[in-house]
Amino acid sequence: MKILVVANKMSYPPKDGGAIATLSLARSLRKCGCVVDLLAMNTPKHFCRVEDIPAEISSEIRFHSVPVDTTIRATNALKNLLFSSLPYNAERFINTDFEKKLCELLTANNYDIVQLEGLYLCPYIPDIRKCSHAKVVLRAHNVEHEIWSRMVDNEKSFAKRFYKRIIAKRMRRFELSHINSYDYLVPITDRDAEFFSKSGNSKPIFVVPTGIESDNPLLSIDSAKAEFPTFSYLGALDWQPNVEGIEWFVWNVWNKYRTKHIGAKFRVAGRNANEEFEKFLISNGVDYYGELENVVDYYASGTIFVVPLFSGSGMRIKIVEAMSAGKVVITTTLGTEGIATKNGKNIFVADNAEDFIACMEKIASDKCLYDEISVNARKFVVENYDNNIIASRLLDFYKAGVR
Repeated sequence: MKILVVANKMSYPPKDGGAIATLSLARSLRKCGCVVDLLAMNTPKHFCRVEDIPAEISSEIRFHSVPVDTTIRATNALKNLLFSSLPYNAERFINTDFEKKLCELLTANNYDIVQLEGLYLCPYIPDIRKCSHAKVVLRAHNVEHEIWSRMVDNEKSFAKRFYKRIIAKRMRRFELSHINSYDYLVPITDRDAEFFSKSGNSKPIFVVPTGIESDNPLLSIDSAKAEFPTFSYLGALDWQPNVEGIEWFVWNVWNKYRTKHIGAKFRVAGRNANEEFEKFLISNGVDYYGELENVVDYYASGTIFVVPLFSGSGMRIKIVEAMSAGKVVITTTLGTEGIATKNGKNIFVADNAEDFIACMEKIASDKCLYDEISVNARKFVVENYDNNIIASRLLDFYKAGVR
């Protein structure tokens, strides 16, 4: 089977959830025997030269990129607000050069499947229909408007809340307007699948979570060698839900915890943090690492990972990564949404400051409990999130529809 994966950002390096989800599934489909091409917008925020992609990856997948400037600009945002009905987020990814390259690839190749990595690629569906007979798949990484609706609820500034509410409403209309414009729907979580079904989806649907490849080095980490207890966070620091969550955690949890537990360590790592946020972390006793060269080493040296998430949608891949590394994760109900974990068995769930602190104290004072949850967490990922098995099942779904 010949598959064209279309993405609104480069999937290499795979340092955020979206990039990880795109690249890992593409590589697993290739291992299942598919021919896989990947066309991506090469944006300033996620820029990567195709020639810099390692040979072990570029030998599996043929990468194509188109420079697209998606930089957020106040003048463009204002123009969009006044004269467009589209959400500014979506409008930034509509580009004639990208459309041209997409049509070139479709005309030159007889693809069986065109897999769109997310909602923002849906405006290109008419071009795909015009240039190809391939089946069109929407791989829904999130319910996009939910991210914005939840950010509205957490926003304290009146002006920002007003603007985000407008974006959330437009995003919902935009999302619903594209339901059934594809041939197949592939959401990442059962919960998202339920939303689309209730919203009118009548196309075949197949849930495909983002998994871990069986040879992922995270699965080989010896958690017993890590410094215990050490609290850590890893995630994109230019994604607003992550920033909001960490700020809440530092103010409401960490500052109280470190006052009571002298010498406690909290590490934060991630890409694209602005200078103000870096200063905020450091001034509050956080060990700030910035963008990592080696994620595996960071996971190996930490023990307890916190994911204080209060807005967002879809699946938190960093939680699956941490669990695969044998780490104990403390997160919110929203954080574990879409991942069938069990509180107290393979993860800990806390939705307020008092519960976060209680979980931190409980784990930090009981190494035997930590070891038990560590083993259960890794076992859970191995049994439920093997990416090669997931890709094989998806391929069977594709083959049944293409015949």
